[in-house]
Amino acid sequence: MRLPARNAALDPTESFNADLLSHVHPPDWTNPTPADRYHLVVVGAGTAGLIAASFAAGAGARVALVERHLMGGDCLNVGCVPSKTIIRSSRVFAELRDAASLGWRMPPGAEANFGAVMERMRRIRARISPHDSAARYRDEKGIDVFLGSARFTGESRLDVDGTALRFKKAVIATGARAASLPIAGLAEAGVLTNESVFNLTTRPRRLAVIGGGPIGAELAQAFCRLGCEVTLLEVMDHILGREDPDAAAIVQAALVRDGVRLRLACQIERVERQGDHKVVHLAGDGVEPLMVDEVLVGVGRTPNIEGLGLDAAGVNHDAKGVTVDDALQTSNPRIYAAGDVCMAWKFTHAAEDAARIAVQNALLPGRRRLSALTMPWCTYTDPEVAHVGLYEHQAVEQGVPVTTYTQRWDEVDRAITDGDDDGFVRIHTRTGSDEIIGATIVARHAGEMISEITVAMVGGLGLGTLANVIHPYPTQADAVRRAAFQYSVTRVTPLVKRLLALWLKLTG
Repeated sequence: MRLPARNAALDPTESFNADLLSHVHPPDWTNPTPADRYHLVVVGAGTAGLIAASFAAGAGARVALVERHLMGGDCLNVGCVPSKTIIRSSRVFAELRDAASLGWRMPPGAEANFGAVMERMRRIRARISPHDSAARYRDEKGIDVFLGSARFTGESRLDVDGTALRFKKAVIATGARAASLPIAGLAEAGVLTNESVFNLTTRPRRLAVIGGGPIGAELAQAFCRLGCEVTLLEVMDHILGREDPDAAAIVQAALVRDGVRLRLACQIERVERQGDHKVVHLAGDGVEPLMVDEVLVGVGRTPNIEGLGLDAAGVNHDAKGVTVDDALQTSNPRIYAAGDVCMAWKFTHAAEDAARIAVQNALLPGRRRLSALTMPWCTYTDPEVAHVGLYEHQAVEQGVPVTTYTQRWDEVDRAITDGDDDGFVRIHTRTGSDEIIGATIVARHAGEMISEITVAMVGGLGLGTLANVIHPYPTQADAVRRAAFQYSVTRVTPLVKRLLALWLKLTG
């Protein structure tokens, strides 16, 4: 089978990428003879599609899985796996920079071997790829895997490069891609996105990153630490605009400390190519143009719905993607959707749980609701910012009275000994109770720590319960308990204190 043209962007052509393709889009793959009718057809083999197909097949359903590009989707190929791999390599910069404060004498002149960092990323990506391979889903899970372009031809029919598939139910899980920006000359100058930045083998000396959200902030910091001169361009007056302002300020200061140049509250008028360079022109009198070698766009996502024949299937859609209800059902009751193609939560773990909801509602008794999920997320800067539930301003907007408890890292022994004492644990409760309605953690391993609070929220456990959870000493996670202690202290009212004093006097 001939690979889709999009695969040509997977560079460089070497053993690790060849190994990757042998799993996620084998060049010699032969599509199976289709069954007369499938219980479930899944379109798209990213996280949502793989989970949907696996869950349905595990329940005994006859399943077909269709992928036009790479099995594993963005997460494996151009998202979570490659980005977190280079972020780990880039963190060595901070460890070397701060080594003197930890008692080490480091030789001057140490620098990243950019080519080796990117090669390690490709090696690790290839190593993980068998988990998402076409052969595994065929051989171990009994799923009919079709590599090709899918198009609905009716309410219960699908065409895959001329082969017709009939289904009882279907799940659309085609994901999303980097959004294009309406900036004059940007496309003509040539830009990097998450789909192409991991193809780099040589370090760009000067890199402009457009967008100060999670993707832009993560990659700006990582590439700066790897030796690029990075300028981050953001239309707002601060980065990470969705996050707790105190959390965003800490990350912003960390990026500046690492050497990222911030151009905030700026508007890009146009981009032009001048020889091997690209010039970014910013609005404002006297504002100097920015000359760089590469421009990386890290703003927004566009759903992959083109060419799917959604109108023929009676599936409503708009610029935000496939339209679904809280059960992830589309306007065609036979067809559901999950993941980035239909959801505001554009996270791998959100796609995974949404896929289970879609399959259960499509094939099994009962109705599960997307809105019932308690969804944490994390931005993998250094320090990380992890969040779950409501932000304080959201609670106020919803009329929920909020009491907030904050534990700073500079008061936590393990954070001080580790030299990671810039950050906090912040937990919001419903005023008058210990019900947790949201939390934010800023720490090097915030993504690992937020789950304790998420478990409490899912299990209906209040902050009082967290105050009774014993942590080994010393650990950074003990900051969660210390924040919970602050709630416990509020339970000791003046009346309680007087009664305790009287009891001690009577029993003394």
